[in-house]
Amino acid sequence: MKKTPQTLTIAGSDSGGGAGIQADLKTFQELGVYGTSAITAVTAQNTLGVSAIYPMSKQAVQTQLEAIGSDFDVTAVKTGMLFNPEIIQETARMIQQFGWGNLVVDPVMIAKGGANLLQPAAVEALKTHLLPLALLVTPNIPEAEALTSISITDVFSRRRAAEHILSLGAQSVVIKGGHSTDPDYAEDYFLHINRETAVYRSARIETNQTHGTGCTFAAAVTAQLAKGQELTAAILTAKEFIQAALSDPLNIGNGHGPTNHGAYQLRRHEKTEVNKIEVFQ
Repeated sequence: MKKTPQTLTIAGSDSGGGAGIQADLKTFQELGVYGTSAITAVTAQNTLGVSAIYPMSKQAVQTQLEAIGSDFDVTAVKTGMLFNPEIIQETARMIQQFGWGNLVVDPVMIAKGGANLLQPAAVEALKTHLLPLALLVTPNIPEAEALTSISITDVFSRRRAAEHILSLGAQSVVIKGGHSTDPDYAEDYFLHINRETAVYRSARIETNQTHGTGCTFAAAVTAQLAKGQELTAAILTAKEFIQAALSDPLNIGNGHGPTNHGAYQLRRHEKTEVNKIEVFQ
């Protein structure tokens, strides 16, 4: 009997539903995989910002992961908001204990509204314990700068930052370009330890309906990896998923609204053109 691919997200809960665990599970569902989850923190937030963060205990994270690992056949894992060093170390330990591969690390650090989602002391723990286990790391430009202490201002500094992240032990990295100053395009830069590179370019969409884009992108890659798709193809699918989600806004809330997780499959069902992504090797 053919099994449905099973995924795991280890991340925070977003009460507004646009990011974190909620965004990951919506993305998993839309892309046809079964999603399990371990919650690292509960946040009180909406489109206007984060008003409170309640981190889980190390033991609470451990027991959630033990429950999943003892019963489910997880073939791809995504991490998001891990908040503190203790949770990061426990997450890394459990990933190794269960031998989970296809790890996508989204180094969530700052919310759209500016709230810190990763304690300063946790950055070193992330680099030391989790990145060496990652198949792919998916920072945006500010996160890549925080991980590397390199100011990303052009294609050369972007390459240096990507190489630095690989030197920490990750197998590959994609530095997302949504925070760049390019008024026309958003470019995501991919680098693998085998020196393979790719640039995924999409037309920039002017919108404030962007809450949860990073979580959703990483979750889409994870879903595709769980289904057996090759890494660079999974990144392309994730880029198309995000582009559709931004192109068909839900217009919810009074701040940074959530992306439309249902847009990608709806466009495919209606045979509407999915926004073209250019790929440069």
